[in-house]
Amino acid sequence: MKQKFHYDTVTEAIDKLKEQGFTLDFNLAENQLKAGEHSYPADEFEIVDQYRYEGPSDPADEATVYALASPSGQKGILVTGYGYSTDKESEETLKQLHYKYLKQSDQA
Repeated sequence: MKQKFHYDTVTEAIDKLKEQGFTLDFNLAENQLKAGEHSYPADEFEIVDQYRYEGPSDPADEATVYALASPSGQKGILVTGYGYSTDKESEETLKQLHYKYLKQSDQA
């Protein structure tokens, strides 16, 4: 699936994705996506869209916004620092989500 829009800011991307039903606010912990008190297996989700932002001079201003969805209908947003280093299992989970996304993009 190819990216359809590019929003000027992280905030604009999040606001527009929420309007499209991506209402869960995900955090990645090991191989789980956590939203509030609920945890979801990350491998059940796919990246629907992603948006990368680079700060003008500070690498700390770099971020990636992911729109994630599961076949059962859960939709949410994960925001990570670009190149953000977390625990090894979280890094691997994010790589697997990217791999699935890239495979889908190649088939589209």
